[in-house]
Amino acid sequence: MKKDVGGTVRIGTLLVVFVFLLISGSLGQAEAQNPEAKNAQLIVNPVSVRLGVAKVMETDIVFTGTGFEPGDSVFIKLLGVPVNGEKKDLAIASADVEKDGTFTAPVGKLTKISDFLRGEIGENKKGKPAPVISRPPMPPGVYTAQAVSMLSGTRARCTLEVQKPSLLDRLKDWIGVRLGKIIKK
Repeated sequence: MKKDVGGTVRIGTLLVVFVFLLISGSLGQAEAQNPEAKNAQLIVNPVSVRLGVAKVMETDIVFTGTGFEPGDSVFIKLLGVPVNGEKKDLAIASADVEKDGTFTAPVGKLTKISDFLRGEIGENKKGKPAPVISRPPMPPGVYTAQAVSMLSGTRARCTLEVQKPSLLDRLKDWIGVRLGKIIKK
């Protein structure tokens, strides 16, 4: 029997490339608070998000802050996001400030669908909730996020980079549509 060494090498190479793409596409740089800063701080992890439907939905986008008034409430807005030809500020997260002046504000699934992907929630053929995508997502770019506390007026800013979906993201979305987990109109 002859062994097909060329076929085995091609499959192995494809597997290595696929794993590399998977790893490189899912690792994001995490920011850290500066413990020596005297003013309020805001950071977001990850610092960049790709706009593939599956990628956005599986990515935990979390804003954290320090230097805020304990017991206050903080709202996070993305500033100057193009919406229907106008630049608007989008409220994307909120949190209560802890006793130590810190907060953690994750971006919810509904916000990811409505603001980042510009879709809505619908039902697939099995009657389960699924994102319905009928418009293009928010434009890629670097956006300023601002945390504003309600009582003290304390503010802090950071940036969030929004990127176009990668080839792997588009492939995942295509599979998601075929499986009924994403509805495209």
